[in-house]
Amino acid sequence: MNAENDSPGATGTSEDHWRRYRAWLYVNRELDFYLDLSRMHLASDIDRRMASDFERAFAAMDALEAGEIANPDEDRMVGHYWLRRPELAPDPALTAAIRGDFRQVTEFARDVHDGVIATPAGERFRHLLVLGIGGSALGPQFVADALGSTSPPLSIAFLDNTDPDGFDRTLGALGKDLATTLVIVISKSGGTAETRNAMIETEAAFAANGLAFNRQAVAVTQPGSRLDRIATESEWLHRFPMYDWVGGRTSEMSVVGLLPAALQGIDVDEFLAGARLMDEATRIHSVRGNPAALLAMAWYPAGDGRGAKDMVILPYKDRLILFSRYLQQLIMESLGKARDLDGKPVRQGIAVYGNKGSTDQHAYVQQLREGIDNFFVTFIEVLRDRSGPEVWIDEGVTAGDYLSGFLQGTRAALAENGRQSLTITVGDVSERSVGALIALFERAVGLYATLVNINAYHQPGVEAGKRAASEVLASQRAICKWLDGNAGPIAIEALARHVGGAPETVYLTLRHLAANRRGILLEGDPAQPEKLMARREQDDR
Repeated sequence: MNAENDSPGATGTSEDHWRRYRAWLYVNRELDFYLDLSRMHLASDIDRRMASDFERAFAAMDALEAGEIANPDEDRMVGHYWLRRPELAPDPALTAAIRGDFRQVTEFARDVHDGVIATPAGERFRHLLVLGIGGSALGPQFVADALGSTSPPLSIAFLDNTDPDGFDRTLGALGKDLATTLVIVISKSGGTAETRNAMIETEAAFAANGLAFNRQAVAVTQPGSRLDRIATESEWLHRFPMYDWVGGRTSEMSVVGLLPAALQGIDVDEFLAGARLMDEATRIHSVRGNPAALLAMAWYPAGDGRGAKDMVILPYKDRLILFSRYLQQLIMESLGKARDLDGKPVRQGIAVYGNKGSTDQHAYVQQLREGIDNFFVTFIEVLRDRSGPEVWIDEGVTAGDYLSGFLQGTRAALAENGRQSLTITVGDVSERSVGALIALFERAVGLYATLVNINAYHQPGVEAGKRAASEVLASQRAICKWLDGNAGPIAIEALARHVGGAPETVYLTLRHLAANRRGILLEGDPAQPEKLMARREQDDR
């Protein structure tokens, strides 16, 4: 939208700001939720100008919730909204399955807490280790950090990569506590490399400590998957289902997120209730009365309808520091698309980054205020500072007062230089408010995707990366096989011709193998990789 806006900007008076604040304030009293768009450069009638676009977006969302195929690449529905209101599912069997899964989760968590489900030695489980990647880790990590107590029934740790040093650090920190650690392996297919590798490494750590991994392992996976077969054949402690109609980045309110949360003592009923209330608020076919539509409407002109500006997430609360990481996947994987629904090249997306306030005032807010104007800020304010008694920092002033002042000051300082921001305010950080925040952004992403005519529910670029990684590993196997069967040394480019690989890939693979003492020697000047010679170490014998 290139319409003129009536933002008061740097020259606006306090009365101008107050008038605009009142005009662009949305409040949901039941959720104790506020949304302020007054510092975005929005024309006063933008909602009227975009009315037909939003009618199309609302209709698309209604169709999605009714069970329309939303991911044509995999021929599947997208049903994360049904997770907090099962009766919306288009098939009674799905409704029953969702309710049954929730009962399984709550009963399993209760039995673990009560010691009915215990370790092979009869001890209560005290620790929780979650193995997953992407949506199978980001959501549970965010919720654990936001809502976890200082003394949960089970402490939680994650393996969410395929970094051997990361495995060593996490498993080493657990040490002897592995004996009282419950392991949840989350993978829809069971073939995701990062999660499979983490599972193998964890099994090895259990074996090294004389522990039976299967007696402490739980699978969350699609029925009939590779992981499901492994868990069945090895007689794991329990198996929970995942379904193809829940995508990874919207899976936090499925078993994927509810199981770890319930085991930590988080109130999953309230978590779902917050999302359900926000869903009700964001189903309204009125832009001004729908907070998700208001977000999508603000994003559209900010980035000229093509994501030209980044979204900076600044929560002024330590418990929400991981929200930006969670939103990175939700927004960037959903909106980062090469082609629109008509097959035309568009290169859409919105880049997301952030940390927390007031830390960011001592980091990159300098650039936000005075550097390149390629962003808009989403401030997240939490009204209630703490649950315990106050400590007075100055007369009549608490640390929370400072935090509120820093938020308001940064917001004003950005606006003085014409930098755009919006502010989301919640009453507290609770199961209900965190559930509502997740639901808000899920709906905003879906509506915005329709406005820019893309599919928010597939991720072809992710699959392309996985295929490329498989090709590298296939090349590695070919390189090692050739070196095993031939006396060296051999030049990089010659070896590449023998194995049918790209010279750069062959060099990078050899360098990695040599650095990790895998029996590969590289001889020559590393600054001239084309002259390096590769050979097996046993050639010296």
